[in-house]
Amino acid sequence: MEIIQFFKSLLDEDKSAVVICDINHKIIYMNPVACQKYSKRGGEALVGSNLLKCHNSKSIEMIHKVIEWFKLSKENNRIYTSYNEKENKDIYMIALRSEQGDLIGYYEKHEYRNRETEPFYKFD
Repeated sequence: MEIIQFFKSLLDEDKSAVVICDINHKIIYMNPVACQKYSKRGGEALVGSNLLKCHNSKSIEMIHKVIEWFKLSKENNRIYTSYNEKENKDIYMIALRSEQGDLIGYYEKHEYRNRETEPFYKFD
């Protein structure tokens, strides 16, 4: 089995929306949560489109600044971008790099602050 299938499976099971873009801001992957969350904007049909078309001018400016910061150093891989009070989560932009360390894309990482309420090892 290809390693790509393992990574796709990992992202498909994430409870957070995952939208992966290349360095030209082309959406190359959306997990099922992202497709549902952004269904009013096109959902899965957004794959292949430009992420910047979904943002206002201030957000576009910040995305460009983050990409430039990612390019400055192979060590610049994660930056805190915002806090969503309604969903009680921190949001980060994460660099995606080739094995050689070249920037190949990015995604937004959502880290929820709410404690999990599901019981441990619930098998049913």
